Amino acid sequence: MEAYKREFIEFLENAGVLKFGDFTAKSGRKIPYFINAGDIKTGDQIAKLGEFYAKAYFEKVGNRRTVLYGPAYKGIPIAVSVACALSKEGLDVPFFFNRKEEKDHGEGGVFVGYKPQAGEEVVIVEDVITAGTAIRESMSILSSLEGVKVAATFVMVDRKEKGQTEKSAMAEVGEEYGFPVYSVVDVYDIIEYLEEDDANAENVQRIKNYLAVNGAKE
Repeated sequence: MEAYKREFIEFLENAGVLKFGDFTAKSGRKIPYFINAGDIKTGDQIAKLGEFYAKAYFEKVGNRRTVLYGPAYKGIPIAVSVACALSKEGLDVPFFFNRKEEKDHGEGGVFVGYKPQAGEEVVIVEDVITAGTAIRESMSILSSLEGVKVAATFVMVDRKEKGQTEKSAMAEVGEEYGFPVYSVVDVYDIIEYLEEDDANAENVQRIKNYLAVNGAKE
């Protein structure tokens, strides 16, 4: 495993973002581990998270200027932290996010921050994709922006789960909307990391059992 992947998984676990137990995903599936960006609570943690996303951004998108979109609520601090991290590396990009309820006074509207213009590219930054539900919601919201194209989505972890077909949710989203979905690490990286300590044997087996049923066939 590459050093940065191990560092990222350690960061997620130490920050309480990566948890093991019994959880219910947004898709309704019962899952043995959970990735929750909402558990990032300090300035150091959110700054570090942004640096990992920025590294992935430069690796996949390069120095191309896009507009970052953070879906409410967890995507909002991610978008801000990624914009800051990119800025420190010399790439100043705008960002925006949505309101859960459209504002009917003041400036109004559903979006806060930069308003993308026709011809500009948007990059969505999310915490995780399970069945693709959240990304489809984002695409529905972003469809109101005329002439704006989504260039990519970045998430913390590729869960490698099947979506509405036997393919992974990330692959389905990419095929459906015509843009790539990138992750810093995937669930098999997490398994490899956990297998380095015998104390994690139970969690490893539970994740493998879950993937045997819900894992993508690719």
